[in-house]
This record gives sequence, C-alpha cells and structure tokens, in this order.
Amino acid sequence: MIYVITAIHVIVCLFLIIVVLLQSGKSADIAAAFGGMGSQTAFGPRGAATVLTKATTISAIVFMLTSITLSVMAFRRPASRSVLQGVQTTAPKQAPAQQRPLPEPQPLNPR
Repeated sequence: MIYVITAIHVIVCLFLIIVVLLQSGKSADIAAAFGGMGSQTAFGPRGAATVLTKATTISAIVFMLTSITLSVMAFRRPASRSVLQGVQTTAPKQAPAQQRPLPEPQPLNPR
C-alpha cells in the first residue's frame, strides 16, 4: 500500500510542478509597478478560475493528503529489524596466538 501511495505522490509532485510553471503570474506587466491595477485589492482584481488554477488546487490538495498519509504510515510502521538480530555469536575455537614483543629501536647512524 505504501508503494502505491508513494507512486501517486511522486506523480502528483511532478504534475504540480508542471502546472505551476505553466501559469502566468498576476500583475506581471509594467503597469503593475506604478499602481495601474485596481486599488481596491492588494493583489489586483481576481479573474475567473481557469483550468490551470483548478488543476493546481486539486493537485495541491492531493499532494497534502498523500504527504500526511505517508507520514502517518511511516510512523505506525513496525520498527525495522536489524541485519544481525537473529545471528548468534560463537566462542572462538582457539586462543589467539601470542604476540611477540616489538624489537628495540636501533639508533640512526649519522654520516
């Protein structure tokens, strides 16, 4: 189930990026810099919702729902097992070999 939701999430992410980049910005012309838009609203008059605006809204809602669902599923998922959880340790069969002491350092011969 988590793989299906992850796949939907990735597809919605890509779709949301494309839809947002295809939209034109509001008040993008030079008249907006000098107050050429309507003075009643802060961001200019609101036009009718286009297909891209509706697609952005729907994909943003689906993105948020899949994000919340994935985070809840990750939180409720049982703790992952360790790779070494079922491995039993055994005692060594032989004692390790005795190490010889290091030889004394020889003085350097100056020329």
